Amino acid sequence: MAGSDTTVTGAAAPDTVKILIAGGFGVGKTTMVGSVSEIVPLRTEEPLTATSLGVDDLAGIEEKKATTVALDFGRITISPELVLYLFGTPGQQRFWFMWNDLAIGALGAVVLVDVRRPESSFAALDFFERRRIPFVIGVNGFHGLHPYRPDEVREALAVPANTPVLLCDARQRESSRDVLIALIDRLISVAGVGRAGRPGALPGSGA
Repeated sequence: MAGSDTTVTGAAAPDTVKILIAGGFGVGKTTMVGSVSEIVPLRTEEPLTATSLGVDDLAGIEEKKATTVALDFGRITISPELVLYLFGTPGQQRFWFMWNDLAIGALGAVVLVDVRRPESSFAALDFFERRRIPFVIGVNGFHGLHPYRPDEVREALAVPANTPVLLCDARQRESSRDVLIALIDRLISVAGVGRAGRPGALPGSGA
């Protein structure tokens, strides 16, 4: 899904980059995609029912009434040269089989973390580390609260020092956008391209 083309007018079409928004159950993935998307996001949410009792851990998120069963999809234009396609992953373990398909063609990921339940995002961290997909960590401040500093979160999650850890509020467009920009900066860094390089020089972007 990453690539570039030329329009019928001869102008270069923007490069497109596929990004995953991942994390555990109820960490704010659907909220982030919805807050930052410039189009009405595609959602595959279904109400939580009695069949989830004893299967889905609602500790700390008792107010949650629906869950993503397939994916969320949104889009954001970072610049005239770069458009991000955002794919939110399902968080419940019984839907994790979809992650492999969603990861095809993805250049990077945002792993959202709820510090009230950090263990819920361990599987996502392991998934991207094993596949060597660059990622940044967004610490979603529920109710606008951030009780821990980024360095404390980094230590608790045992992630490398070169992995950005950002405090954010998935409900706010600017905050979600800043996390995505940090991811783009990381992708450029991983590709060995300085800020003077075109965003299209990202690995796999077709540039």
